[in-house]
Amino acid sequence: MDFISRTSSALLLVSITFFLCGFTSASDSSRSNISSSSVFSDVYQDFKAFDGDESTRWASAPKGNANLTIDFGQRVAFEQLTISWEAAYSSSYEVQVSNDGQSWATIFNQTDGKGGVEDIETLNGVGQFVRFKCLASKQYQHISIWEVNFHSPKIEAILQTICERSARSDGPALSRKDAVEELLRHGVKEIVFSTRADGNDGHWYANIGYWAYDENDMLYGKGGRLCKLNIESGKMDILIDDPEGTVRDPVVHYDAEKILFSWRKANSKVFHLYECALNGDNITQLTHGDYDDFEPCYLPDGGVAFISSRGKRWVNCWLTQVAILYRCDGDGGNVQQLSANIEHDNTPWVLPDGRILYQRWEYIDRSQVDFHHLWTMNPDGTNQMVYFGNMHPSSLYIDAKPIPNTKDVLLINSPGHGRREHSGHVAIVNSQLGPDHIDSIINISSEPEYRDPWPLSRELYLVARGRAIQAMNQHGNATTIYTLPKSFGAKVNIQEPRPVIKREREKVIASRTDESQPTGKLILQDVTTGRNMKGVSPGEIKKLLVIESLPKPINFTGGMDPLTYGGSFTLERVMGTVPVEGDGSAYLELPAKRSFFFIALDENNNSVKRMQSFLTVMPGETQSCTGCHENRNAAPDYSSRQATLLALQRPASLIQPIEGLPDVYDFPRDIQPILDTHCISCHNQLDRKGSVALTGDRGPLFSHSYVNLTLKRQIADGRNIPKGNYAPRTLGASASPLMKKLNGSHHGVLTTVREQDIVRYWIETGGCYPGTYAALGHGAIGGYQQNEQIHLDSDWKTGEAFQRVVQNRCFECHESQLGLPTPLSMSDEIGISFWRFDLDDPKFKFSRHLMFNLTRPEQSLFVLAPLTKQAGGLGLCSEPVFQTKDDSGYQTLLNHITAGKSFLENDLTRFDMTQFKPRNEYFREMMKYGVLPASFDPDSDPFDVYQIDRDYWKSLWHQPVN
Repeated sequence: MDFISRTSSALLLVSITFFLCGFTSASDSSRSNISSSSVFSDVYQDFKAFDGDESTRWASAPKGNANLTIDFGQRVAFEQLTISWEAAYSSSYEVQVSNDGQSWATIFNQTDGKGGVEDIETLNGVGQFVRFKCLASKQYQHISIWEVNFHSPKIEAILQTICERSARSDGPALSRKDAVEELLRHGVKEIVFSTRADGNDGHWYANIGYWAYDENDMLYGKGGRLCKLNIESGKMDILIDDPEGTVRDPVVHYDAEKILFSWRKANSKVFHLYECALNGDNITQLTHGDYDDFEPCYLPDGGVAFISSRGKRWVNCWLTQVAILYRCDGDGGNVQQLSANIEHDNTPWVLPDGRILYQRWEYIDRSQVDFHHLWTMNPDGTNQMVYFGNMHPSSLYIDAKPIPNTKDVLLINSPGHGRREHSGHVAIVNSQLGPDHIDSIINISSEPEYRDPWPLSRELYLVARGRAIQAMNQHGNATTIYTLPKSFGAKVNIQEPRPVIKREREKVIASRTDESQPTGKLILQDVTTGRNMKGVSPGEIKKLLVIESLPKPINFTGGMDPLTYGGSFTLERVMGTVPVEGDGSAYLELPAKRSFFFIALDENNNSVKRMQSFLTVMPGETQSCTGCHENRNAAPDYSSRQATLLALQRPASLIQPIEGLPDVYDFPRDIQPILDTHCISCHNQLDRKGSVALTGDRGPLFSHSYVNLTLKRQIADGRNIPKGNYAPRTLGASASPLMKKLNGSHHGVLTTVREQDIVRYWIETGGCYPGTYAALGHGAIGGYQQNEQIHLDSDWKTGEAFQRVVQNRCFECHESQLGLPTPLSMSDEIGISFWRFDLDDPKFKFSRHLMFNLTRPEQSLFVLAPLTKQAGGLGLCSEPVFQTKDDSGYQTLLNHITAGKSFLENDLTRFDMTQFKPRNEYFREMMKYGVLPASFDPDSDPFDVYQIDRDYWKSLWHQPVN
């Protein structure tokens, strides 16, 4: 999301301040020296093909030929050049020169280009202008170039000036001379930085560890060095040189006498924290173990906060590991977990008041890719609170640091779901108007290509961009201070430039934790106080349902399958309930260092209001909040109001488990028997009342009943959409039509109270299909790994015959009359997204999840619908396709579906089958975590995946320390 600037008067004030600090204004901000026939968007402007940064590119608009022209302002000689094409390359193009920009001479003509890096070494041309005339795009509808290199110092010097001018926006510009003088004025003579290649995945966080499917396929980039630059002399010293290793996240100590950093040595696969002197001497390893420790920051109490994969969990929607906040003493000892996030935390830094500011990514039954914003906590993990943005989807707020002597914070606003290695806009946020005032964030840079900002003052920042360290002013104008030599390697970038300056320690906040305690406490003043609580009457809410969000031990793809179809990515556990008093107050005790959220229930246990974020209490902490989804500008009332809370007139409530019911739900085990008893007499494949089959027969990925309940919107679960803070009674069991069909009003179907409660709490925990994470990445024909389908059936011998019958007997009617596609295999999604789809999509009528029955192949809609009723079919086609079951086409379809049933039962297996065996990677991680013994053999040793999951979660619980 792009944000508008502040008022013009504020900009005028900042401009005046900047001018008084000695910066000169730009004499020319024109971009006329470089022009193109078109640009795809502002991100891909034409000058980026010549800016010396191999991570930026020009891209033309789709369709049509594309031209790219440079006016050098003087005649230059062209002898050779290299074009680094993006995937959208031009296979046919001309290089032309001109003295006046009107008459052109072709000096090179390519008719069969292959893209990639293309060297042209025999040029012979002179001119003031050069034009790249692209005539034929390959594969795509546009043309894109990463970089053009002319191999001429003279030309490159001219281009640097042109590109710097092209990158400027309105407002005072920043020359290198001025920038160096300003850095010196701020006491900066040296800059420490690291170098490394970017991570081997496009996500901002995927730069540690390994891919789930191969523990030897690592995600980190190499080319590791720790360097120090003298900005006056330009001399750069390499303090640590480990090209096969990875160095990252350097931090200069408060007294500017040592450097804290993270290092994966060449002979290791994990990162640890290290310290060294400013000259690289006295290298000391601080942390140890088999997990990654990185993104450290010094704490004012002498400790260190850092991010670590010690939490033993994986991203809920990708194939990489999660890292969360920890702290340790200054010597690396006394490591303590601060966060219970089941997703990522990132880039902790200390605010002047002593709190830790950090990025927290979460999606509690809401969009997976839209909520990664700024939070704070005390250095002991207490008082975890949103700082900015959690009510507003889109964009990633990361690498945030306070701007000295202001209330502002400088950060990277990385577009969408975040970009590789935290790249994005340099931005400023002022949270004085509250965490939800979205206009309080301003993008400073016009382009989302910067990293690792460091604020020296309101007017001056250090930033990294590709292979360069740059100084940037508050208008987003930047100039290069230093560029990495090519000898470091083409893929290696500059990361984390940090000034070598002394700085004051922030305020020390005394610890409020007691590690000997197993729990913490929470005071809720009034559950009816808060945002979007209209219609909730005083006294209406009688209790809080406490739900735990459960970490994943492994994961294999970006979707939520097979946990849900379009909904939650996470298993959730019903912990139990605690009472809410008549005045709306609650006082409860929670297990420490775990991830919980609440659902407010009425006297009939119907959900009234639901959290879509999590909270954590630390050992011995007592935390207080005002109400349910309260405005975070409203501080808890610690005066006489709190003294009169009814909940505080008694000891803190312990969570009361819901006896006789599961705590983690499994659809085939817990829900399907209820449907079998009360529903399938009408809702089966042959009767299909309302075209809904609620049998537990297996489809390629889910059961028919599970898919039908989803497609018919029978559960209100929040889905995977960028929305939160719903109105009362719009999420959960009270808003789910399925619950209303169990009380006798739906054709007399009356279930027992226990059965209703089983369905109720299954819905409240996200309505998942399996009740075990062992089901992940397994048990599906056409399931997903890394967003690509696996276990396809289209190339089976029976599959090829199946396709021929469908094409010959079904396509003409389906496509010409119905206008809807028909699956060509059990893997064919017919254009329906596997993770973010529209429930109103008419293609669902023929979804593979409904058409194939892998429990009873003869009851598949694929064979029942085109078979006449006289022959035992449904006769749903406008004209009979199969008159009898003896039809060779019918038998071909049935044979393939039967082959699918055999493959699922004998070769693949699903979690609800007695012979089920998870993927080996599941066992691998459980052995790594110590949940299973190192000697465990999945081929011969007995196992219960439900119990293994429980043992894994229990292994993560806080263990009190005497």
